[in-house]
Formats: sequence, structure tokens, C-alpha cells
Amino acid sequence: MENHLSLTSYFAPFLFKYARAFLRLFMYSLILGLVISCSEGSKQKTIRLAHGLDTNHPVHRAMEFMGDRIELKSEGRINVLIYPSGQLGAERECLELLQIGSLDITKVSAAVLENFIPEYKVLSIPYIFRNKDHAHKVFDGQVGEEILAKGDHSRLRGLTFYDAGSRSFYTKTREIDTPKDLEGLKIRVQKSNMAVAMVDLLGGSPTPISWGELYTALQQGVVDGAENNLPSFYTSKHYEVCKYYSLNEHTAVPDVLLVGKDSWNRFSPSEQQWIREAAKESARYQRKLWEASEEESLKAIKDAGVMVSYPAKELFEEKTRTIVKMFDNEPEILALIDKIRNEK
Repeated sequence: MENHLSLTSYFAPFLFKYARAFLRLFMYSLILGLVISCSEGSKQKTIRLAHGLDTNHPVHRAMEFMGDRIELKSEGRINVLIYPSGQLGAERECLELLQIGSLDITKVSAAVLENFIPEYKVLSIPYIFRNKDHAHKVFDGQVGEEILAKGDHSRLRGLTFYDAGSRSFYTKTREIDTPKDLEGLKIRVQKSNMAVAMVDLLGGSPTPISWGELYTALQQGVVDGAENNLPSFYTSKHYEVCKYYSLNEHTAVPDVLLVGKDSWNRFSPSEQQWIREAAKESARYQRKLWEASEEESLKAIKDAGVMVSYPAKELFEEKTRTIVKMFDNEPEILALIDKIRNEK
């Protein structure tokens, strides 16, 4: 009896830890079974798309637009079922579902994707883009297509890039006007080697934390600040805790719309073309929504009492210039960097 109780006590934390994941997987399987049943009855193909954003976010609205375009192009033979707000897990979990064919499409930050496909690292290099127009030319051009085509070894295929604006620092205690202001501060970053290296070079203490846990981490002082774009800072309500937003715009890391290879292969060439076209059209639509969202978010955080500053970007660029040395032994990555910088 005593041994039985000891074993139960030993395994209890593990069972508790994974219980929620098992429950979510069961519910997803139940929903998936219903979707397949309905699809078979109507001879309709269903694209299952999941992401972690709110339904008011420009990217979610762009995905809805894409769904409408796919349905129109396919004359109703393909529909898109969207699971927003992290219903099926965080970005990494959705990527893993894509890889095993349990999910068709997801949206992740290029910073997270670099752990699966190394070429995406170049998009997280500080100040690699001269301005927004330069970034869009890269995403829409040959270099962008080259990066999207990578990922066969990870069973992933890129469809398009969504604008995620420029990322800047925000903190609880002070403005970040120079890199020196980051010294002694714990700054939340994505689980990205590039993001960690950047904050480290600037003098801060990089602290990877998942997006869903960040509000509480800021409240409780686990971290002193973070870095993200204006709409994310606003819609996450992080402005309630952090009253300083410094527009140094160190990176312009895009979101990436991806399809799993198993899912992609079940569509005919003409169906794949419709999906590709609809994805590109949704990206153009999303950029208009994003621009309006940035303006709205800036006004809203100022009205909420956030102190917005405009530091000299040159100071941050100078401090992070050596980050490219990380790729000295990766000639393919260096070639991509040159292509981006030479894009006119």
C-alpha cells in the first residue's frame, strides 16, 4: 500500500501537467471527426486553420478574407475552418500539428519559425530592412519566394508573409532612449536565438517567455519589459502595466502563413493555385488593415497615458551590427542577407 501511494505521488505532477494537453487533443479529434463527416457528405474539402491571435486582429481578418476568396475560386468546393485565439495551442504546437497532418494551415512569427527552418533567421536581423517599402519588396519578390519555398525537410511550405510591423521596446519603469537604458532590465523575447542575441548585444537580459504568459510576468515583475509592435502592445493590454513605449523599431519580423506538406499534397494543382492566389490577395488586404491598426493603436496607448518616445535608431543599429557574425560559417544565409540588402 505504501509503495502504491509513493508511485501515485511520483507520477501525479506528470499526469497533471499533460492532462490539459490530452483533453485538448481529444476535443480536437472530436471536432475533426465531425468536420470530416460533414465534408464527406457534401464532397467538400475543408482547410483547418489555427492561430493564436484575437478575432479582431488584422491577421485574423485577413485569414477570413482568404477563406472567402478560396471558397469563391473553388465555387464552394473548398471551405476554411478557422480556430483563433490559441484554441489548438501556441505557435510551436500548431507547427507540430502541421507536420503530422492534424492541421492544415497556421500563422507563426518568422522568429519562431527559425527553429524549424534556418533561412528565416535573416528576417530577424536588426535593421536589415531600410524601411517598410523595402521590407515589402523583399517579401513579395524573389528572395521572399526563395525563403517560403524552404522547409521540405520540416514538412512545411510557406504561402505568404503578413505584415507584423516593426518591433520596439516597452517597459514598466523608464524610457529606452539609448541601449544603455536596457542595462539591468529583464526583457521578454520570443523563443528565438536571434532575439536573444539582439537584446544581449544591447545590454539587456533576454528572457524567453510565451506570449500568453507575458501579461502576468510583467505584472509580477518576472520581466521588466518586452518588445513588440504597436497593435500587439495595445490589443494585449500590456499598456496597462508598461507605461513607456520607445519606437526604436529594431526589427520588422513578419508573420508567415504556412501549410503542412501532407495537407498540401491532398489538393490538386488547380486547387493549390487557388490557395496560393487567395493567400497573396489576403496579404495585400492585411497590409491595409495593419496600417490602420498601427495608427489606431498609437493614439489609444497615448490616450491611456503611455509615454511614447522616438530614440535615435542609429545607436541601436550600431550596437547590433555584429550580429551577422553569427552566420560566418553559413554561406547560404550570408547570400540571403546580401540579396536582401541589395534589393532596390
